[in-house]
Amino acid sequence: MSTSPSRPLAPPSLEGRRVVVVGAGSHTGRRLAMTASAAGADLVLAGPDPRKLEWTAGELAGRGEVVPVDLADEASIAALAAAVGGFDHLVSTAAMPANGPLAELDPEAVRRAFAAKVIGPLLLAKHLAGRAADGGSFTFFSGVAAWRPAPGRTVMATTNGALAFLVQALAVEIAPVRVNAVSPGIVDTGSWDGLGAEKDAFLRGVAERNPARRVGTVDDLVQAVLFAMASPYVTGTVLHVDGGGRLV
Repeated sequence: MSTSPSRPLAPPSLEGRRVVVVGAGSHTGRRLAMTASAAGADLVLAGPDPRKLEWTAGELAGRGEVVPVDLADEASIAALAAAVGGFDHLVSTAAMPANGPLAELDPEAVRRAFAAKVIGPLLLAKHLAGRAADGGSFTFFSGVAAWRPAPGRTVMATTNGALAFLVQALAVEIAPVRVNAVSPGIVDTGSWDGLGAEKDAFLRGVAERNPARRVGTVDDLVQAVLFAMASPYVTGTVLHVDGGGRLV
């Protein structure tokens, strides 16, 4: 299996910028928050679990404000907007997969999946777009399943695909605030640890098939988010961080 070594990121300066990370208690959200903080940003750490958010806050180089939020609850999102006030960039890594055979899908799990990937991002834009500074942006997380559907992944494919179209619509509606998505492929974030002894073989197989001949790292995702945040001429775009996996 071919992977790139973990190395410190060298992000553009975010000195004086206010960055909201929804999902800051997750592995990817935590790494993004730490990188932005090291680059000088003032962080707002949002998500459903205050304990995980406090853990992330303790890892930051600078200030991090913790604000719990439930993307399935519009009142909670409105409260987040009030707590945030003005900001420069908002990133949401939120996901609530509802995987399994079609005949066994739980409607409540499906609703949670749409809340995380579609309705929540829509309401985040509704309540926070007017608070974004000049040059501000939203970046959401889609996923390769939208382009590579598979049995048992129907809800994941649908929600990620819907988000890809949502960023295009929002980019037009809330312009000049920019709206983009990052679409990860197979990334070793720790989410595959449940495979146990089979994990290494699985990731090796992914690396052998991918045109990039490796699996992704969390830093690959963070770099893509930083690019989306810093690029003033990029909006309504999905950045595919999948090693070309959607093509094979």
